[in-house]
Amino acid sequence: MKVYSAKAMAVRAVELCVELLYERPSVASVTRILREHGETGELGSGKPGRGEHDLGEHGGTGELGLGEPGRGEHGLGEDGGTGELGLGEDDVAAMRAAAARLRDVLGAADAGEAAALLNRILAESARPPRLTSHAGSTTWHLHVDSGDDAPWGEWFLTSSAMALAVLLADHQRVPGGLCASSGCGRPFLDVGGGSPRRYCSTRCATRERVAAHRSRTTR
Repeated sequence: MKVYSAKAMAVRAVELCVELLYERPSVASVTRILREHGETGELGSGKPGRGEHDLGEHGGTGELGLGEPGRGEHGLGEDGGTGELGLGEDDVAAMRAAAARLRDVLGAADAGEAAALLNRILAESARPPRLTSHAGSTTWHLHVDSGDDAPWGEWFLTSSAMALAVLLADHQRVPGGLCASSGCGRPFLDVGGGSPRRYCSTRCATRERVAAHRSRTTR
């Protein structure tokens, strides 16, 4: 049984944000990322299955599970239909809207601004925490979406916001940022020690260093 920490769930959120906002998202590409982060397609009830996501350390049940994606009433389909996790085009669109709000959180100027944005998301979209075991198919854990069958977009927004809120509280700073490299701007997670990161990848950092060096040598 795979268990996720708040950091792991935030990593998933950032990867989905990049795919949804900066790439060419499709049912297949979003499904692939969800699969990589432990989502399963258990179709015993005719509904797509959910991975087990408890907010805790890897290998334990954790203190605060952030919930799993909803099992919408989706069949499996081809282009324009639904994917193997029951994900449809409408779900991808809803997740893309959620990703834009999460990007704003990571791009906040300071912890206060990020906290205000997270509080707004949680007040507008999250429901009272509830314990569920999905009819005994998982360990007991908390959800902050509206139900075990909550839509993917709702699940993505509320679970990701809760994960980022936990990390902000733990580190007392914005748990990420937006790449400072010209023409990039992709979100990234930053919960390590030391100085805050400025770039989403070593490639972007190297490109900016090379550009700055060339600018100095041509003056």
